[in-house]
This record gives sequence, C-alpha cells and structure tokens, in this order.
Amino acid sequence: MIAVCVIILAAAEGLYLGWVNGPVVLGCIVLSAAAAYLLGCSNGAVLVSKYALRDDVRTHGSGNAGLTNFYRSFGGPLTLLVILSDVLKMVLAAYLSVWMWRVIGADSPVLAKYWAGVWCLVGHMFPCMFRFKGGKGILSGGTIAIMIDWRVALVVWGGFLLLTILTRYVSLGSLWAGASFPFATWVLYPDPVIVVLGFLCGGLVVWQHRANIKRLLSGTENKFSLHHKKEGGT
Repeated sequence: MIAVCVIILAAAEGLYLGWVNGPVVLGCIVLSAAAAYLLGCSNGAVLVSKYALRDDVRTHGSGNAGLTNFYRSFGGPLTLLVILSDVLKMVLAAYLSVWMWRVIGADSPVLAKYWAGVWCLVGHMFPCMFRFKGGKGILSGGTIAIMIDWRVALVVWGGFLLLTILTRYVSLGSLWAGASFPFATWVLYPDPVIVVLGFLCGGLVVWQHRANIKRLLSGTENKFSLHHKKEGGT
C-alpha cells in the first residue's frame, strides 16, 4: 500500500511540475521517497533500547517506539542518542531529496523537503524492519518544520512548547504541532502540491495520536514528568 501511494503521489508530482523526461523524473522521485522512508525506519528509540540496553522500548510503558516513552521507561543520557537519531535522519532525508531533485533539474527545495518529510515520517511510524511498529513522529516532524521555514517552525514548536509547559500533556502539544503544520503551510506556501504534502505530514502525526486523544477526553492521559517512571508507567 505504501508503494502504491508513493507511485501515485510521485506521478502527481511529475505531472504538476510539467517535466519532459517523465520516466527518469518519476524514478528519481520514487527513489528519493524510498531513501527517505528507509532513513525514517532507523527508529532511535528502538535501536538504542535494543542494542544499547538489550531491551525493547515497545515492551514498556505505552508500547510506543518514541522519545517520550523511551524517556519515561529508561531515562538517562541515552535519551540524547534517541533525539540525535530522530533529528539527523530527517535532516539527511531532506538534504538527500533536495540534491536528487536538483540532479534532474528540479530546483524546488521546499517541495523536495516536504516530499522527504512525508516519507521519512511514514518510515518512522511504520518501519518495515521493526514490524511496522514505530513512533509518532513529533521530533522528526518538528525537524522538517525547522528545515522548511522558521515561521512554520515557530507556529509548530511555539504552540507545542506552550501547551506542553502549561498542561504537562506532551500529547496535547503534539496534537497542536500536527494540526497546525498544514495550516501554517497553507498560509506560507499556497501551492496545491505543497499544501497536500503538508496535510499528509500533519495528518500522520494526528493519526498516530488517536489513542492519546481518547485518553485526553477521558481524563486518563499521563502528564509529563522530568523523573522517568519505572516499570508500569504509561
């Protein structure tokens, strides 16, 4: 299904930009999507917990393979490795995509970054090498926001930090980040393809937080604490 979506969206990209050498352009776009997806699959929380701690973050707490659950479950300086991994993979995916698009004569860095952002997030959330069970994409998504435009990042990160600090609900700040990203994109980059990609990025983040939404509404969502929880925390 992921492959089908890549091909459909890639074809739309090629038609939209009006490039002549269709098969080469289409192949390059698909290749950049595949590269971004595979980079996204390098889930920091899973890798650090499995190979540094000889454990699996997905068997602890909420079962999510993300930064928040890793910190709550394990804490410690290894959390910094998770942060570094999730940031660097998105940076690499974005720059690789921009370079590949320039090779075929498509000097559209913003569009290339959005394209890479979508597929790196898909890889982070549904990693093929970890049984398609990944994280929720906040750190990686926040990274692509910074790389695209400081104004998009200000809306996304500003709201995230404000809501998280005031309520201590990381999930509430995360939902703001996911929901605000496409609308900030719409205002700043009113290009139909970019807007669609922006909504895909934001929609993926919100979708991954659907369980958090239920817990927020029922009043059972956990609040963030600087002291990580021992076994049994969620």
